[in-house]
Amino acid sequence: MRRGRIFFYLAFIIILGLVAFVVVWQRYLQPSGKVVTAPQPTPVIKTVNVIVVTQRVPRGTAVSGAVLGMVPIPQELFYEGMFTNITDVEGRLAKFDLEAGVPLTRGMLVDTAEQLSGTGSVASLSIPRGMVAISIPISRLSSVSYAPQPGDHVNVIVSMLLVDIDSDFQTLLPNRNIGVIAPGTGTGSLTGSAAGAQETGGGGGQAGAEFESASVVAVSGGGGSLVGRATQDPTLGQTFYNIPSEAQRPRMVSQNLLQDAIVLQIGSFSYKGTEETTQPAQAEATPTPEPSREGEQAAPAPPPPPDVITLIVTPQDAITLNYLMYSGAQLTLALRASQDDTRVQTESVTLQFLLEQYNISVPAKLPNSMEPPMRTLKTPVLSNDIQPTPAP
Repeated sequence: MRRGRIFFYLAFIIILGLVAFVVVWQRYLQPSGKVVTAPQPTPVIKTVNVIVVTQRVPRGTAVSGAVLGMVPIPQELFYEGMFTNITDVEGRLAKFDLEAGVPLTRGMLVDTAEQLSGTGSVASLSIPRGMVAISIPISRLSSVSYAPQPGDHVNVIVSMLLVDIDSDFQTLLPNRNIGVIAPGTGTGSLTGSAAGAQETGGGGGQAGAEFESASVVAVSGGGGSLVGRATQDPTLGQTFYNIPSEAQRPRMVSQNLLQDAIVLQIGSFSYKGTEETTQPAQAEATPTPEPSREGEQAAPAPPPPPDVITLIVTPQDAITLNYLMYSGAQLTLALRASQDDTRVQTESVTLQFLLEQYNISVPAKLPNSMEPPMRTLKTPVLSNDIQPTPAP
């Protein structure tokens, strides 16, 4: 029994020794696997200073030293056409819009304004791909008092007058009546080819004249030949035939036609030969201003306000605007807020919409009225609106 304990202690001591040896070997005696490399020298990268714009430069703007800077780039990234000297760039014109931080190249700049449109108009450079530009007429009222400028965004509102027509005749309703007389002898006034044939045969063709015809004859109904409707008078108990007292009144409707159209130009574009063709004509039509009492020339007349505006729209919207311009519809612009790209679903505005949406009451038929009678709305005349009569 004693010998067994001795062997157990010996085995336990041997195991502890092996464990201690393994720990010491792994932590202190095992050689490191890391390879120690000698420090390498940092490679020297050759750079070249190139010219960049430090802020946005719009197309056609002369580039000045205030918007230019120099940044180093690796020499392998430098290519022919980049600028390394600011004096080679100053005073030249931007061929298109340049964003801040863009390195300048020779293809981005031109020397004169004529070079901007050497292969096309300058305006076409501002039209995005897939869009077109179209001009529409404007006035001070329809163009937000001439507030829109190139680059602004506007909505286009259309106002139209709608009427009822006969779909076959394509004429305004109501139609007119024409009496038809069967073949034989009748009394009335002949119209059209029947009246011409009667005159050739010696007939009169006047109202109340008797005539004889072998075919159906159309007889005019006179001025009161409009197609009306029969109504029963509740007081007299008689049936009357009512016809319109006036021509059909058109019904007006307004709706938001286009949203977020871009203004390309307000007024006419300049074109080659403008000065040569307009200045002589103005010299002939406008007399030379007479010197004032102090010996100074009178101030030149201000230029007329613009009468057209050019918008950037889709090709389909351009066709729509073209149709409305030639149909007599009225187009009005509404200026949008800057950076506003929202779309609003609007409703067409009619007389019924005004009465219902804004709770407008229809005036009742009262036993009294205002004097003098009001048939049209009159704008009040203010003292500042009265133009003085020039002295003779």
